[in-house]
Amino acid sequence: MAKQLTVQITENFEQNLHEVELFLVDANAAHAYDALLDELLGTVIPNLERFPEMGRSFFSRSPVSVETTNAQEGLWAKLQRLTADRAALREYILDDYLLLYVPIGSTLYLLAIKHHRQLSFDFNAQWGNTN
Repeated sequence: MAKQLTVQITENFEQNLHEVELFLVDANAAHAYDALLDELLGTVIPNLERFPEMGRSFFSRSPVSVETTNAQEGLWAKLQRLTADRAALREYILDDYLLLYVPIGSTLYLLAIKHHRQLSFDFNAQWGNTN
């Protein structure tokens, strides 16, 4: 049996969790934040400790725009400071959330988490309700 990894929560991941909490409270779904924490602590982190490659390689999909290509190149430049393995950066989809993580040596770093709706546009806030 493979050695279990130690999970390290990065400062960025903690900040992202706070942003998710604010987003869910604003959407009148504070209960969903508690459910997310329960799922992270009770299922996701223990599974990642045992099976660090369960998420898909982040760079396995080809970018479809110049902006995405540039962003991926910048991300890869930062990741190279930690590992030469391009496949090390992994993504894990948990219900409405996307997690980014990287296992390096005996440690698995949780890098980022976002609710999928945090990635969308809020036109009402931009231009006001035009109904």
